[in-house]
Amino acid sequence: MLFSSVSFLYYFLPITLILYFVSKDKYKNIILLLASLFFYFYGEPKYTVLMLISAFSAYIHGILIEKFREKGYSKLFLVSGLVVSLGILIVFKYMDFIIKNINYISNSNITLLRLVLPIGISFYTFQGLSYIVDVYKKDAKVCRSFVDFATYVCLFPQLIAGPIVRYTTIEDELKNRTHSFDKFAYGVNRFVVGLAKKVILANNLGMIVDIMTKSNEKSVLSYWMVAIFFSLQIYYDFSGYSDMAIGLGRMFGFDFLENFNYPFISKSIKEFWRRWHISLSSFFRDYVYIPLGGNRVSRVRWIFNLLIVWSLTGLWHGDSWNFILWGLYFALLLIIENLFLQNILNKLPALIQHIYAKFFIIISFVIFNNENIKDLWSSLYNMFNFRGLDLYNDFSTYYLKSYTVLLIVSVIGATPILKNIIQKINKNVTGQKVISTINPILNIVLLVVVTAYLIDGSFNPFLYFRF
Repeated sequence: MLFSSVSFLYYFLPITLILYFVSKDKYKNIILLLASLFFYFYGEPKYTVLMLISAFSAYIHGILIEKFREKGYSKLFLVSGLVVSLGILIVFKYMDFIIKNINYISNSNITLLRLVLPIGISFYTFQGLSYIVDVYKKDAKVCRSFVDFATYVCLFPQLIAGPIVRYTTIEDELKNRTHSFDKFAYGVNRFVVGLAKKVILANNLGMIVDIMTKSNEKSVLSYWMVAIFFSLQIYYDFSGYSDMAIGLGRMFGFDFLENFNYPFISKSIKEFWRRWHISLSSFFRDYVYIPLGGNRVSRVRWIFNLLIVWSLTGLWHGDSWNFILWGLYFALLLIIENLFLQNILNKLPALIQHIYAKFFIIISFVIFNNENIKDLWSSLYNMFNFRGLDLYNDFSTYYLKSYTVLLIVSVIGATPILKNIIQKINKNVTGQKVISTINPILNIVLLVVVTAYLIDGSFNPFLYFRF
């Protein structure tokens, strides 16, 4: 069941909301847990059990860490919990990748497992993992209720929250959360906006990427169009889902943290990663980078720490070498920025800084988008016209002209321009009345347009399948 689907919008979500709000407070987590299990069961029945096993393991290990802390056995149960969590992730997500590389290096023929990747396994595994570590470090209180903990792990909006909601973020809300009309209304508005970003912008951008990638009429312009359109598609896909998750969370009384903060306005790669997938970068910072010593080590060791962190960040995105290259690419850029480039960048005009950041960000998504290494090098090669391709042709100019409006809207939407305009209007009473009148109408219009797209069966990929 896709979040951007008719079945979710008009059947699952309304029924879940009705059951949730008619139930007593003490039963609300049970309702959410059962609804979430049904959500996952609907897509992959057998792997729902795997998610519950992962949740139960983290739950038990948290209790054991707390219980045997004074006896000196807490580290043992920490290691045990990490082994179970990472073991599940490695077997189902990375084992075939490992076997393929062993076969290639040793010229052997080990049979691949060919396991179907369980939806959300990276998310709920890392959530359980972070919980165990936080309990061990006393940053989180141990959860005694399995229903509450399973609700945290399985909560369906978290699948698209992007990507890691820590236990400490919603610890208190699992037991006590407030509901109000304003909170619910904000949730609906945020959800609809995110849905529109996904269906109207991301899907159409992705459709162009798909068409131009599959076409035999290549030009330098077409390669750059694929790179730029895909960069925007990824942003609107991920940030749209993040908006939807935050909106759904508010409807049910949870306050999920922001995960995107207009990353394309960044003037450096360092700033980009402060604005892009904030929960992911903060996770690897707190659970890998800092434990390795962070930046309070020698320069050589600091470089090593960055390479480890970004290799893992890349690998987290998928079991392919292009993702590792993608991570190492950012590691190299961050090393160069920190050691040599940042002081120079600060002295340059803001426009030059933006151009610098955009260029390398777009290139990064070319690496991200091509899981086949040969296709990756071919794309990069042709983007810079090293093979003497035509700079443009009728095919590329046709699609550029046809989707110029989409491109302009997407570029503007990736900046805080609209947000700033709304905030200015909202500063006076008259403006507030205008916004409060227009907003519900706009939500209805967007929902109608989105529904039309979905009924039409338009291009609607779910990128989180790889996670």
